[in-house]
Amino acid sequence: MILLLNGAFGIGKTTLARLLKQRLPHSVIYDPELLGMTMQRALRLVGVRVDDFQDLWLWRRLTIVALRVARLTSLHVIVPMAISNRDYLRELQRIGLIHVCLVAPVEEVHARLRARGAASEWEFRRAAECCDVHRGEEFAMHVAADSSPDQIADELLQLITGT
Repeated sequence: MILLLNGAFGIGKTTLARLLKQRLPHSVIYDPELLGMTMQRALRLVGVRVDDFQDLWLWRRLTIVALRVARLTSLHVIVPMAISNRDYLRELQRIGLIHVCLVAPVEEVHARLRARGAASEWEFRRAAECCDVHRGEEFAMHVAADSSPDQIADELLQLITGT
């Protein structure tokens, strides 16, 4: 199983991914942001500026390849990633993943970003955009992110495993 934990910046995707990794045997976390940030920095070195690495066709292709490889070696692949572009989401969904979207009011998400020391206007802008877009039905299997991470992990395990 490949589980995409989608949601706004600061909503708790990485925290939840770590909890799920502890609870799901033979699981691994794959964070495509690391690849994206590396590609973005490399492009800056050659004078190309990209606002969002998700706009890079190569990043999306390499992410799909990496997820397929990770799935060959692990029973469960957990992917914490904020995706709000519907076309990019559809590209990822073609590999047969389970898509869960964590949702919370934008005020709560902004408070969490401030609590973790986020200072970038870009992060706050993207978080607001994600909160708005993620209400759509394309981002369904909504899970409210207003309880404790442990409670959300329990709820998700029940949803995805039926236990």
